[in-house]
Amino acid sequence: MLVVVGLISLALVFDFLNGFHDAANSIATAVSTRLFSPRQAVIWAAFFNVLAFLIFNHEVAKTMGAGIVDLSVMDNHVVFGALAGACGWNIITWYFGLPSSSSHALMGGLAGAALVKAGPGSLVISGIMKTVAFIVISPLLGMLLGVFIAMICYRLSFRSTPSAVNRRFKVFQLFSSAAYCVGHGGNDAQKTMGLITGLLMSAGYQKGEFAVHPWVAAICYGAMGLGTLFGGWRIVKTMGSKISKLKHIDGFSAESAGAVSLYFASAHGIPVSTTHTITGAIMGVGTIKRFSAVKWGVAGQIVWGWVLTIPGAALISALMYQASVMLFR
Repeated sequence: MLVVVGLISLALVFDFLNGFHDAANSIATAVSTRLFSPRQAVIWAAFFNVLAFLIFNHEVAKTMGAGIVDLSVMDNHVVFGALAGACGWNIITWYFGLPSSSSHALMGGLAGAALVKAGPGSLVISGIMKTVAFIVISPLLGMLLGVFIAMICYRLSFRSTPSAVNRRFKVFQLFSSAAYCVGHGGNDAQKTMGLITGLLMSAGYQKGEFAVHPWVAAICYGAMGLGTLFGGWRIVKTMGSKISKLKHIDGFSAESAGAVSLYFASAHGIPVSTTHTITGAIMGVGTIKRFSAVKWGVAGQIVWGWVLTIPGAALISALMYQASVMLFR
């Protein structure tokens, strides 16, 4: 029992780091457009991250808990390795200010530990392929929606003065920012819920079909909201100012595109990267002004972070799984 409690605590540490690491996803556009100060923005984001508890079902949790590795392979060592690998990768990328994906770090961690324990047969290929596909699809979807929404907004504002457009979209951005923060919390917090539920089932504390208990959802949303409240300022700088300069109309367009993408993914049980989604949306909005408005060199560095996340987290996880087995036989 103590081991399970310890692993749940470690899972909540990951959820906290997820919120801390991914705070930039929720607040980058709001800070860049000066809708909020950084302190106001993280409070706003944390509140709406937690509010997602009342809105979303648990389809993403089911994918993460039972759709990446076979539940029969899940044990204390695998869960420890997965969480240690994901936490380790998040800390490394936070230190270097690189907005990588906590979602794919956790998936890579699960896969790395399961591979060491039981080989390739332990992986659920359909779930992994669905998640990996959205490494490409989510930023492209965010970009296309960002372009589409921005074009509509600019077209409707064609006859308005710049100051009138700014005032109008400053109000609209309050709603788009809230919607995006809800979508961010709704997708990201579920990943840890899935892992905890898988742990409880493998340890025999939960029987029957895979289902997330309300207390598990509550503590996961709470831990993520707390992490968001502390914020990840190194990454905020990259996301909010280094990719493209934004106005309120741009922030509204990017956040709306990101929110639609995340709601679609969550409804279909796809654990996507909120980092990928909002980055694609910001880049899409930036191209509306001119192609050179997007700093593609910074975007290229971010893409390298995406490419390295799954194997990097998997490697750390495999090592931590082996250490766990050796120390706690």
